[in-house]
Amino acid sequence: MALYNTVCFLEFVLDLGTVKRPLCIVHFLISFSPSRNEDLKEMLESNKESLKLEAMKRVVGLIAKGKNASELFPAVVKNVASKNIELKKLVYVYLVRYAEEQQDLALLSISTFQRALKDPNQLIRASALRVLSSIRVPIIVPIMMLAIKEAASDMSPYVRKTSAHAIQKLYSLDQDQKELLIEVIEKLLKDKSTLVAGSVVMAFEEVCPDRIDLIHKNYRKLCNLLVDVEEWGQVVIISMLTRYARTQFTSPWKEDGVFDEHNERAFYESDEEKTRDETEAKPYMMDPDHRLLLRNTKPLLQSRNTAVVMSVAQLYWHLAPKNEVSIVTKSLVRLLRSHREVQYIVLQNIATMSIQRKGMFEPYMKSFYVRSTDATHIKSLKLEILTSLANEANISTILREFQTYVKSQDKQFAAGTIQAIGRCATNISEVTDTCLNGLVLLLSNRDETVVAESVVVIRKLLQIQPTQHSDIIKHMAKLFDNITVPMARASILWLMGEYCERVPKIAPDVLRKMAKSFTSEEDIVKLQIVNLAAKLYLTNSKQTKLLTQYILNLGKYDQNYDIRDRTRFIRQLIVPNDKNGALSKYAHRILLAPKPAPVLESAYKDRDRYQLGTLSHTINTKASGYLELSDWPAVAPDQSVRNVEVIEPVKIHHSIFPSTEEEEEKGSGSSSSEDGSSSSSSSEESGSDAESHVQKNSSQSSEESDKSSSQSEKSSSESDSEKKERKTKTPLQKKTVKPTVLGLEPICIACLSFLFLLNLSIEVLPVLLKAEQSWTYVTKNQHTKTIFVNVINQHSVLQTFSYSHWSTLCVSLFTQLCPLSLAFPLQLSGPAFVPEKSHDLLHRMTGKGLSAQYQFPRQPCLYQPTMVSVQISLTNTTDHPLEQIHIGDRSPTGLNIHCFNTIECLEPEASVTVFIGIDFNDSTQAANFQLCTKEDHFSVSIQPAIGELLLPITMTELDFRKLLGMNESSATITMAAENMTSQPISRPVATVANLGMVPSSQDNVHRFAGKTASSGAVVLVTVELRESSTALITINTEKSVMGSMLLRDLKLALAQT
Repeated sequence: MALYNTVCFLEFVLDLGTVKRPLCIVHFLISFSPSRNEDLKEMLESNKESLKLEAMKRVVGLIAKGKNASELFPAVVKNVASKNIELKKLVYVYLVRYAEEQQDLALLSISTFQRALKDPNQLIRASALRVLSSIRVPIIVPIMMLAIKEAASDMSPYVRKTSAHAIQKLYSLDQDQKELLIEVIEKLLKDKSTLVAGSVVMAFEEVCPDRIDLIHKNYRKLCNLLVDVEEWGQVVIISMLTRYARTQFTSPWKEDGVFDEHNERAFYESDEEKTRDETEAKPYMMDPDHRLLLRNTKPLLQSRNTAVVMSVAQLYWHLAPKNEVSIVTKSLVRLLRSHREVQYIVLQNIATMSIQRKGMFEPYMKSFYVRSTDATHIKSLKLEILTSLANEANISTILREFQTYVKSQDKQFAAGTIQAIGRCATNISEVTDTCLNGLVLLLSNRDETVVAESVVVIRKLLQIQPTQHSDIIKHMAKLFDNITVPMARASILWLMGEYCERVPKIAPDVLRKMAKSFTSEEDIVKLQIVNLAAKLYLTNSKQTKLLTQYILNLGKYDQNYDIRDRTRFIRQLIVPNDKNGALSKYAHRILLAPKPAPVLESAYKDRDRYQLGTLSHTINTKASGYLELSDWPAVAPDQSVRNVEVIEPVKIHHSIFPSTEEEEEKGSGSSSSEDGSSSSSSSEESGSDAESHVQKNSSQSSEESDKSSSQSEKSSSESDSEKKERKTKTPLQKKTVKPTVLGLEPICIACLSFLFLLNLSIEVLPVLLKAEQSWTYVTKNQHTKTIFVNVINQHSVLQTFSYSHWSTLCVSLFTQLCPLSLAFPLQLSGPAFVPEKSHDLLHRMTGKGLSAQYQFPRQPCLYQPTMVSVQISLTNTTDHPLEQIHIGDRSPTGLNIHCFNTIECLEPEASVTVFIGIDFNDSTQAANFQLCTKEDHFSVSIQPAIGELLLPITMTELDFRKLLGMNESSATITMAAENMTSQPISRPVATVANLGMVPSSQDNVHRFAGKTASSGAVVLVTVELRESSTALITINTEKSVMGSMLLRDLKLALAQT
């Protein structure tokens, strides 16, 4: 009926000719039709998924515009169990918004939310938890608690992050769950994902900010993860670490100590010197963890987020030594180019800083000059900072700037400038007279506000040197009739009364004029008239006695009670009688007592009691939820609490590699058979035999295994005398090369890599290096995997093995033994493709005959798992040997490079291949270092492609689907028809990035997986072939920047024909 009436009204309007365009009719119907929500309800209740999806998009659009869509809740909640992922996401977005308002209806869908917590898609699991925590009903607290605990153990970091957010919601709903929530927080604090770190620290700050003990073990991890955490997470973590550092480290601001981070006591030091040094001032030794925090937050000063920069600035202000705080100056000045809201906060903090440390911002003084486009509050803050920066060297420049500001049309700003001039005159005695004369000239200004403010400031300045400026007082008395601002008139009257003895002729005349206009003056002026009358009565009673009595009578009946009380008090004080005779004796000392000159201080002087960058500092009062910074401890607490307990590795040499001494204790030939573990020994072999033995399959026959066991028993039964005899004979038979930790042959490095990857004890290393045997790896469930590695302790044999053989063996062993270790749930795989392209590192002309090229072999780094392995080929193109080739200085300073051993001599036309490891920290920033010879130093740079920072991993399609989500980057490209098959797609993908292939049940979908070498963040790539020779490339990873860069490279590679 309502719709019918609307249509009739439109027909009537059309007949009148008012509406001429049909578009207006459509807009009118959309805007005023009461059936608009009915249409959405019909679409949500239809059987077509496309209509439901379109309806939900419209509903979410209404919410984004601020429209109320709560009446659609019943229709929306019906689709919560939809199988369409996109529709389900939108439904959860809606439910998060209205679940708190429609609690009864939301409770009906709790079972659906609980089922969604087990959904394979991580986004659905996270959304279900988010909706569940948004239902503010105490009855479901146990369900929420259980869901949070399960989500905290989820394999997806995005879901774990959502659980951290839900902790805060549950705590606000039921604070009795605090202890259980603290357990979850403690678990999440140990999470190594950068996606989780910021959220769990926020939950920590909300639930238990006083539980510093939870941070001890995670302090160093948070410091190291800080650079990779999302921006708002960085702000929260920095704030928390600032409070933590103030409780755990001693003050770096000690005046009596010498700042020395590298102080070391001499080895040969006498007791007398030690005693004498203890009596002297002890140098300040910064805690390494304190330095770690400062070092890891410094790069964030370059952040694009102003809140992050401000957080780092306040951290340095509160924690850094005074000589290091200035590094934040340039970054803060850079923020002044942002919006005025950002400028206001930054300028407030700079105003507080500049009071205590003027030298920080003095070089950037021009950045604080006021612009005509600045808002008044911005102008006032800049004026405050310029006043604080003023000194003898720059005062002339600042005063010239102030002369321009006084002429501003902004009256409030002009008045503030005059106050700033007064502060400069007070603080710098050399310009006091100049400022005072300039203010006197302003008394002739046409603007009453400027004149009034000048009078007030002059009064304050005259109190400093009243005897030298009686002429100014007379000049102000002459201008009194022209000044109408009450504060200015009151200031002149105060000056007349205070220094009435220096103007004996002018003061009574001024009192006479005031007596006439007393009843029409403002209250503040009346009070000063009464004071002036009292002072003149005491100093010049002959001329002013009657005037004083007249004024006191007027004030006795004034409407303002303050004036009436002041009048009665003055009358009893100065007019003697029988009752108050004793008090009148002290009237002169009370009214005409010398008064101290006022101190003109900054309004931001006392704001340093609040932490910079906080709301409390901005409003200059303690805000709700503000956590105060504690004072530095006099004695630093025990720093060992931050040491992370390293889990002791399993003593493999007891079960897998039984030692000779243990076998002798248990009896020869018994230890190996009783434990069920066998160690094998091998006879001496040639280089070719050893190489072929490495390439054997890991599954050996039982006869060989038994044979090796019997040989092990024989070798283990040897006596000590036989061992000593063999040990002494070995050097006589053949000279051996003893490998060092940094100078290991490739095979020895591979052995070390095995130990690290398998988390084995380092005590296994001597067995590997002696290596006249093979071994059998036996698991707890007696499932045996026999892995033979023969290591020949002869230098000549080691040279027969190439790096590629041992790197392949490293990957093979790792992939076989990785499933047995819980520390590596993601299984590494060998590279699908190794590009042979090499890059110039040093040209022979630039290197004075030394040529260097590098390439990425795409093998696990043998030095450290977080490093990327780089192969460097060095060639001597000169006619003379090059000596002592090594790596020198590196840039940036903190770059972690495992260098190759110094090459003592490289003959002419000779080449050598070396390997180095570089930890790029998941960044394509070039690694700069110096390649040095005995005579020269050459600056070189290795620039990694984004795909070389990855390691290939294998996983099932189900695990791949569970990890989808995170930060997603996608693009659609057009491909040539001949490239729309599996092989042409796999090759360019493997060429661009070091990724492993994931099995796919769909012919048109190809999946690849890898992880970053440095942080281990998972990178998932999906290439979905579509119609019309198009393909959708999707990249899911926590590293959003890496994802976008990898997407760009893949687009270029796959779009090529």
